[in-house]
Amino acid sequence: MAKELLKRSEVKLENTWKTEDMYATVADWEADLARLSELSEALVALDGQLSDSADNFRQALVLEDEMRRIAGLAYSYASRCSDVDTTNTENQARVMKIQSLLVSLGEKSAFLVPEILSIPEEKLASFFEQKPELSVFSNSIKEILRGKEHTLSREMEALLASAGELTEAPENIFSLFNNADLVFPEIKDENGEMVRLTHGRYVPFLESADRRVRKDAFEAMYSTYKSYRNTLAAVYSTQTKASWFRAKASRYSSCLEAAVDRNNVPVSVYHNLIETVHRNMDKLHRYIRLRKRLLGLSELHMYDLYVPLVKEADVKIPFEEAKKTVYEALAPLGEDYRAVIREGFENRWIDVYENEGKRSGAYSAGAYGVHPYVLMNYNETLDNEFTLAHEMGHAMHSYLSNKTQPHVDSEYVIFVAEVASTCNEVLLMHHLLKKTTDKVQRAYLMNHFLESFRGTVYRQTMFAEFELRTHEMTEHGESLTPDVLSSLYYDLNKQYYGTDMVVDEGIAMEWARIPHFYYNFYVYQYATGFSAAVALANKILKEGAPAVENYKKFLCGGCSDSPINLLRIAGVDMASPEPVNEALAYFDSLLDEMEELMK
Repeated sequence: MAKELLKRSEVKLENTWKTEDMYATVADWEADLARLSELSEALVALDGQLSDSADNFRQALVLEDEMRRIAGLAYSYASRCSDVDTTNTENQARVMKIQSLLVSLGEKSAFLVPEILSIPEEKLASFFEQKPELSVFSNSIKEILRGKEHTLSREMEALLASAGELTEAPENIFSLFNNADLVFPEIKDENGEMVRLTHGRYVPFLESADRRVRKDAFEAMYSTYKSYRNTLAAVYSTQTKASWFRAKASRYSSCLEAAVDRNNVPVSVYHNLIETVHRNMDKLHRYIRLRKRLLGLSELHMYDLYVPLVKEADVKIPFEEAKKTVYEALAPLGEDYRAVIREGFENRWIDVYENEGKRSGAYSAGAYGVHPYVLMNYNETLDNEFTLAHEMGHAMHSYLSNKTQPHVDSEYVIFVAEVASTCNEVLLMHHLLKKTTDKVQRAYLMNHFLESFRGTVYRQTMFAEFELRTHEMTEHGESLTPDVLSSLYYDLNKQYYGTDMVVDEGIAMEWARIPHFYYNFYVYQYATGFSAAVALANKILKEGAPAVENYKKFLCGGCSDSPINLLRIAGVDMASPEPVNEALAYFDSLLDEMEELMK
């Protein structure tokens, strides 16, 4: 009999996150939605009057900021409830309700930025002199002025805002299809028992010592996606068209430029990453050869990429043990940092295990005025332990930025988002390596670290290259058919993994299961963030207190400065390709050590 997942109602309370910390009841949530409507009407009443006085100007900014704060909390609540049970139609309805309201709020506040831009800068400066309390909005006004050439007339901004539900539809459709509707077949596990393949079980299956299990899981996964290839290609193609529509409407020359400019990141950073990784492809090819040799295989297949190279050290890690280890590993960041980590562990910030209808993967999210929330699908693997460290890094970044900055400057941009999370992972790896001199255990951990590099720097850069090329094809009027998408993705895998890898036909469909392809050029930041994190973790371990202090200034920074400048405060310059070069040089040195351990 197949082992089925628990229903959400069957999950133990202590393994679920505490959504009532946001709203005690749904009625309270509804009350905030009503409050949002009231605030929006008060804001609309100021339409056309912002330049009349400093008082009007300040009132409009305060109203809009309060709207954003409440909307963020309301959206977070609806999303957290829905993500743990996507089959619950009431949860779905609340998500759709807040999404519709957000579009409406966007339409009503669309006049704000164009009207601010119409005020002469000398007059704006006089408003700030008259009202010192306006200083809290200094950074946000600077950002508005920076985007002046890409801001449309108020009518066009309102029209663009009203198209929000349509342009966001591909992501919503994919999410519901992927998490709620898609059902995978059953396969035989290592014990010969029939077990249903799920998103959460897929990687553990690929980590199986039984190659038959790995192959069966791989083929079941991609044959399922292949059966929906036309639908999924249409959804993804529409995503790229929506991106191009938004970019053109805002007078950008490309989807990429529009995406990175939103975070005040130069386009050159994206291209530098791809070019730098291309120059270091030999190191990944070297790793593939090492993996093939250590596994003793005449052919290395795509389904052999996740199996641990050191089987003897492959142990199960209960969640309580993972929490204890992560807590110990973060000691270099100080007791104040760890006190918040402990609070999160003890007060249900985390939704721990997979259940029926729960969103796949892991993330950290939250809203101003409430603690962060961490979604896991914990499966007792070393990778899951690292995921816990990773997501708690995100949580701490949010917690410290929210605690330190006013709401208007609290939300850090995506470009820096992966730094704190990955820094935690690097500290965990150093901690685990320091704890053991056992050759086999060290090799096992080294394998995980090498896989982190492969998966985060190389794999995410390959994703970034796929995303860039598909959007460029859309910009040039080329069709993204299932065959075009699969051929491009297959060829990229061959280029990245080299001649020692058998690139199985099934991998050509992997593009169809990557939710991040709907996040508008997000994935490159995993690679840049990982590179920055390696440099920062090494500084923390070598320099101690001064490096920790600078790092915490970065964590507390929110969006109070450009992401490039905030990272410079922490001690790394991402405007240069050097951090990526340094990270891959470190990867090369790890390969040296691994080869020495496994002689």
